[in-house]
Amino acid sequence: MLLREMDSLFEDLLPWLAGQYDEPSGGFYYARSSRLLIGRRPDIESTAQALNMLERLGLLALMPARIRINMIHFFRSRQHPESGYFYDDDPSMKEDEVMVARAVGYSLNALQKLGGEPQYALPYLADQAPSYMHSPLEYENWLRGMDLSNSWRGCDRLACSNVYLKQLKEPRRDRFVQTAFRFFEEMQDKDSGLWGEGSLYLRISGTFKLHTFYSNFQTPMPRTEQMYASILLALRYEEASDMCFIRNPIHLLSYIKPSMTEEELQQIIQTTLNNMSRLLRPDGGFSRELAHSPSAPNVAQVKGGGYYPDMPKPVHLSEGKREGDMNAATQALLIRTLCYRLANMAAPSLGKTGLSAFYDHMK
Repeated sequence: MLLREMDSLFEDLLPWLAGQYDEPSGGFYYARSSRLLIGRRPDIESTAQALNMLERLGLLALMPARIRINMIHFFRSRQHPESGYFYDDDPSMKEDEVMVARAVGYSLNALQKLGGEPQYALPYLADQAPSYMHSPLEYENWLRGMDLSNSWRGCDRLACSNVYLKQLKEPRRDRFVQTAFRFFEEMQDKDSGLWGEGSLYLRISGTFKLHTFYSNFQTPMPRTEQMYASILLALRYEEASDMCFIRNPIHLLSYIKPSMTEEELQQIIQTTLNNMSRLLRPDGGFSRELAHSPSAPNVAQVKGGGYYPDMPKPVHLSEGKREGDMNAATQALLIRTLCYRLANMAAPSLGKTGLSAFYDHMK
């Protein structure tokens, strides 16, 4: 059975995950080589992603108090007292609006799961939200000024605005949200159901980013039939060179719930399994990219080297070796859950025999 074969990819995941923990800080490293970078401490995204993995593995309820307290301290210690934002040590992180917005969401969700809360007022309440949050008109102007030539990057920036919208009170929030939905529908390609420009996988990834906005405000996405047809085309004819290109289509399918034949479902799971297998590494984790784990996960390379013109300054989290990284491992575990969901089955527990001893290995 394809799903059982997919389960076998995770046989060594638990030891790898335990090895990413850093007890002094209470956080998790992005990859094994992260410890080799001088002055590098665990980062917000990797630690939040590790927590998501612990939850999916059924380990959150078993977490010892010392680790829970440590993790709460990790996130609280990274909140800036005046702005309310959560920052990593690397100063380049503050220059990437997507990482900054995402760190707010990651930190708040993590603290909620751990039973903690932020130390200070959040950015909107601290009057530190982006200037486009001053009014729905300024928000619309910001939306319309977004460069969508790289759908993945552009839509990621658009979708991250929901972090600030969620801090608003009604009815003010609804005016911002409806402004966004009107713009999104206007900009959606009517034939493909996708947004922005680029390869199919890039456009599907951008569409996935916007799905997070629709999902946060409990609104169905338009033109899902066209979207489904585009996903099938990508799975059949494009190379998934990045774990995100494997996760994003599956996540979209789980959200839009298209009508699919048994043959299509089998093809989707088989293609997904084949693609994930190529990213599994000997250390038990998964790499984001085919060639290696990207050292700076906040940028995307173009074919032949270099980066997209609108990319921020790289935030290096590792040495970029051919190794497992937290971003890819988190996505791989989620892909497994979503594939079982597409098949109308509950994902069975992984590695039952190792669960009880898992936290003993987190040093």
